[in-house]
This record gives sequence, C-alpha cells and structure tokens, in this order.
Amino acid sequence: MKRTLINDLIKWKNKENRKPLILKGVRQCGKTYLLKTFGKEHYSSVAYFNFEENENLKTVFEKDYDTSRIILELGLFVGQTIKPNETLVIFDEIQECGKAITSLKYFCENAPQYHIVCAGSLLGIALQNNLSFPVGKVDFLTLYPMSFAEFLRAVAPENLADYVDNFSKGQDLPQIIADKLSTFLRQYYITGGMPEVVSIWKKTFSIEEVESVQQAIINSYELDFAKHAPIKEFPKLTAIWRSIPEQLAKENTKFMFGHVKKGWRAKDLEDALEWLINAGLVHKVCKIEKPFMPLSSYADETAFKLYASDVGLLRKMSKLPHEVILDASPIYKEFKGSLTENYVLTELLKSTTDTAYYWSSGNTAEVDFIVQCNSEIVPIEVKSERNVKARSLAEYLKKYEPKYSVKTSMKSEVKTEGLMSVPLYLIASLKNFTKDSTLQ
Repeated sequence: MKRTLINDLIKWKNKENRKPLILKGVRQCGKTYLLKTFGKEHYSSVAYFNFEENENLKTVFEKDYDTSRIILELGLFVGQTIKPNETLVIFDEIQECGKAITSLKYFCENAPQYHIVCAGSLLGIALQNNLSFPVGKVDFLTLYPMSFAEFLRAVAPENLADYVDNFSKGQDLPQIIADKLSTFLRQYYITGGMPEVVSIWKKTFSIEEVESVQQAIINSYELDFAKHAPIKEFPKLTAIWRSIPEQLAKENTKFMFGHVKKGWRAKDLEDALEWLINAGLVHKVCKIEKPFMPLSSYADETAFKLYASDVGLLRKMSKLPHEVILDASPIYKEFKGSLTENYVLTELLKSTTDTAYYWSSGNTAEVDFIVQCNSEIVPIEVKSERNVKARSLAEYLKKYEPKYSVKTSMKSEVKTEGLMSVPLYLIASLKNFTKDSTLQ
C-alpha cells in the first residue's frame, strides 16, 4: 500500500528547521502503518510508543520536560537506545497524554536532533482542547483515506497507476484506458479509500467482506462518540453523522439542522458539528456569493454542505447497493450526483486545495465547488455520468469570466484550456492543468 504522503515525510526528515511532526487523520486511515513504514525505510531504528495501549507511558512526562531524561526513560521503556538523527520516535494516540503534546515544544527548542512524529485518531479534538499546545513548535501533515490514484496502485496493473500519476497537460486519453479507469473508479465508489477495506478488496474481491469491514469502521467511529465526546453531545453527534447521506440525497444539499431531528436548531447542534469536523469525520463546504481572494473572506458560515471523509463509507452508510454503481444504474440517480461530489471533494482536498467552497446565486444557479488552484480561482461543475450540460457554470462564466473553469464527468474527453473538460478519474491532476508553464 504505497502512500504518496511518504514523500512529504521524507522532505520533513531532511528539513534544516525540522520540528516535531503531528500527523492528523481519521481513525483507520493508515497513519500508524505509514509512520512505521517510513521509519523502517529511512531510519536505522524505530522506537514506537502507544499512549492508548500503555497507561504507564504517561508517567514519563509527569515529572518535568527535561528532554534528556525523557529520551533516556523512553529508551529504557522499549529496551533500546534512542539515537539522535538515527532513530524515528513515534508517539501514537498522543491525544491521550496532554503533557506529551506539551513536551513537543521542548524537543523543538532543546533537542531538535531527535526525530519525533506523532499520530492520533482524535488529535483534532485534543488540539482544540489543549490549552498548553506548543503553537509554532510543531510541523503538521494530514493523512486522508487512500486517493483514487493510491487505490489504483494497490489493485490495478502498475502501469495504469503510473499512467495516471504522469498524465499531464496536452495529452490525449485513449478510449481503452478511459474504459479501464472508469471501471476502477466505480469500484472505488464502492470500497472508498480506507486501507483495510482496499486490502480486503484486493485479496478477495468480495463485496460482502468489504462491507463487513466498512461497517466495523463506522461502528468504531460511533464508539468514539460515546468514549471521547461530552456525554450531552453524544446523541447529537450520532444524529448529525447518520443524517449526512439523507441530507446529501436531497436536491438542495445545503445542510439543514432541522432535518437532523425535528425541533433541533443550529444553536443546539453547533458544538456537536464542530466536534465531527475537528475529528476529521466530515468536511464542511461553505457557500460564497463572490469568488474573490481570499475566498475565506467571502464565505457564509451559516450556509454549508457536509460531506463524508470517505466515499466508500458514505456509500455504505446510505445503504446503496453496489450493483447500481457497477451497472451505472439510473435507479440511484438522485444520490449519484452527491456521491460523485463527495468523491471529487476528497480528491481535491488530497491533491489540490486545503479548503473548497460552493457558489450560489440566489435560487437560480449553483456551482458545486470553487477552489483556489495555484494562483487561480477555479469553478468546478460535477456530473456523475456523461451528461455535461452545466447551466449554472455558464451563468458563473458569464458573470466572472475566470481564466480556468472545469466540467468533470465520466466523459473521456480531456480539454485543458479555458473551459476544461476533465474526466472524474483524472480530477486529482487539476493542479497540473492550471500551472503557468512560464513560471515553472
């Protein structure tokens, strides 16, 4: 399971001003596996510590923040010498030990020769609540579920994955390759990018086993609600989480608090929603009415859509049968667009942008995503199959005349100038299509 984020980890290792690294990401997206693989391949040794599995670890950080003492005691704990610049120290589930998080400041200031990486499934929650968080003393990376390109590398012939990775502006896409990519994309809609799910699919190609693992992951998320969230928020978290497929299936996919449960209002659910966002389980896409930089200044925080962190889990939560996806059945027409939007959003977040928005002009037009791509603001209209009529995008183009705009669909046509046509299975290449070659 090759993860492209390992390239960013290598860059972190070689930075002159390297700081302790925090790797964020939802439960079971592969953080621990990636860090251990990174340590095995790029260091002489790895010292692994899990604060959830061993309560005694916390006592190492109770006395003080003397980094020499901490390193010595950690070495004794695992029975090995932790060597500067040679040993990768992994703190897993670090959110369970607030003082270990605080210690990162002192490792940054007093012992930068030790390479420390941290992970945790609910780190986003811990960082929001940790009053002594070492601001400016750590580096951050985020690991998402496997992208479509990573899925291809895991289950498809290697040359197909290489082809997608190296696809660039000006290339033509042969129909035989387009057909293969379309088939694999429909598989990806079913499995999503959770590494364990992809692994099971690769080994068995069993939908039943895939869905069993997906349900176990969904159950583990809901157990996290009960274990880690404030007691009063638990029923709200569960209600919002379970409402996402239903809300996306509606023609107007703007999130409606009143649809979570009758009588509940925004003020009742805002804290629970923020918990889900910080945990990385959902992505919030706010509306903008003017696509100007910086986009965040024009966002309406009260009008937004919620998407799931993984398209496969969304498909499972919605109880959508796999057959209707593999056969491109019209039966799921209402939900097909939302599932495709969820896929496009997660691909953009992994490859192109940190934040996406959508554009709405009253009740007359709506463009699915507005992103900053390189130095351009790019509108993106998403179509789930080959129908590429885009009246809302046409209105946007007439009003704002952007340098680049995108229609993405299952059509195999690739056009990378002006109004671009980008197949869904190549949407992660968008950043390459909007590069100004004169600046490279």
